[in-house]
Amino acid sequence: MSRGGTPDRDDVLAMLAGLDGRPPEEVPEMIESMELAWLVHQVEQRYGVRVELDGEQHGRMTTVSGAADVLREVIGTPDDHVRD
Repeated sequence: MSRGGTPDRDDVLAMLAGLDGRPPEEVPEMIESMELAWLVHQVEQRYGVRVELDGEQHGRMTTVSGAADVLREVIGTPDDHVRD
C-alpha cells in the first residue's frame, strides 16, 4: 500500500491481478468493466470505504493509471466516501 493509506498504481495492479491469478506485470493498462467492478469491490474491502463514483470519475477509470488517480482522490477526500 502506498503512503497515506490510499492505493497507488502498484496496488491497483496487484488487486487486478488477483481477479484471475496472473502476475501484476501481466495486467494490461486498459481496464474492462468486470475488472473495474472487481477493483472497486477490492478497494471497498481493503480500505473500509464505500466507493461512489460520479460519471466523470467512472470515465477516467478505464486505465490502471486513471483508476489509481481516481481512487486516491475518492479515498483521500472524506466527503467523497463513507467509512464503515
